Amino acid sequence: MGRRDEHAVSRRQALRLAGTGLGLAVLGAGTWGCTPEEDTSASGGGTTPGEGKGGDTNKGRDTFTTPPPGTAPKPLWQQKAANENLAGIHALAVFGDMVVVSGDPLVGRDVVSGKEKWSRSGVTIPGAKLITGGGTLYLASAEYDGDVVGLDPATGKETWRSRLGKEYEQPRPIAADDRHVYVLAGILEEDLSSPTNVIAAIDTTSGKIAWREKRDKGTEEFGITATVVGGRLAYTDFRKNVTVRDTTTGRQLWTKKIGRSNYYRFAVHEDLMIVPDGQRLRAFALAAGTERWSLANEKATWFNDPQVLDGVLYASDSAFGMWAVDPTTGKQIWRNEDLVGSAAEAWQFAKVGGTLYGATEHDKNGGVHAFDAATGKLRWTYNDNTGENQKWYVVPAGKRLAAMHAERLYALPAV
Repeated sequence: MGRRDEHAVSRRQALRLAGTGLGLAVLGAGTWGCTPEEDTSASGGGTTPGEGKGGDTNKGRDTFTTPPPGTAPKPLWQQKAANENLAGIHALAVFGDMVVVSGDPLVGRDVVSGKEKWSRSGVTIPGAKLITGGGTLYLASAEYDGDVVGLDPATGKETWRSRLGKEYEQPRPIAADDRHVYVLAGILEEDLSSPTNVIAAIDTTSGKIAWREKRDKGTEEFGITATVVGGRLAYTDFRKNVTVRDTTTGRQLWTKKIGRSNYYRFAVHEDLMIVPDGQRLRAFALAAGTERWSLANEKATWFNDPQVLDGVLYASDSAFGMWAVDPTTGKQIWRNEDLVGSAAEAWQFAKVGGTLYGATEHDKNGGVHAFDAATGKLRWTYNDNTGENQKWYVVPAGKRLAAMHAERLYALPAV
């Protein structure tokens, strides 16, 4: 089935329940913005400097000021978030002027005011990845009935629903584009086990299966990180595989073994797929899998998950160094060692203007780091002082930065 009205959707009985799968571092003389202790209600919004308390978000939407170099900001607003820390890099997403956190309820908030715009309870499974393509947010159904649902990120309303088939267990979206939503699902046996699994593409217009390919026996259903680029579906998994398929036919173009599991993210740039592999960053040609370049780190120091932003590849390493690399050639642009000796390696990045932001894996001595993108110099570090030893997340949102830590969502000035 294809797109239809939310109220026309019939709910089916679940087949079976399947498993899902430093303090605030003030580097300068002061702080900036409203205080992080100023709590706001779950449905109300914090007051952004320049905005009235009456909630008119059209007034002074961008009238806030940002701190000078060496001064850590404070949030423009903060709200509670139902973050379960299960969705990895897909736990926080920005769609236009809406910020969404994976959890139950699923809530859409205005990035300027922090006000709740919509809320949906019981719509998806715990730890669901926020996968978007063609303007639709795709999620696995909370009813464990084999359905994949599509929501309008602006309203939270269901606009699409399909299913892979009753012989498959709990399809989970892993990537999407304008034509397909790509899902992974176990193949159910008579004893309800699923020793094998498939990767499939569902047509986003008709809701019908475009193709499905059985994966090798022993491959896991979980631990998949995927992206779509140039007519190819590229993904990695916990079993140290790097694989690329044709998005039209599902045909596997190539697969390679690497030496270290890829947990969260790999990078793509033009015709290259760039993967962290222990002490090296390795770039493979998307078309054929040929290794184009390799960048080595120091002995016993491994690279973390890279991102390409505005044509530059950024990555941290296990010695808490930060790297900027030319993604075409693999040549180092700069390396920052300001954080060496601090347990605060960045695992997720965002870039706004000339500033690179890095969210850290753990809280102590971490939070959100701001670097000069041209030189790599550390400008400041923001931390909420909650003591929660959980990952930070960061996503650009216009002139703001959406940042999340534990069950708190913040907006930080980013220009």
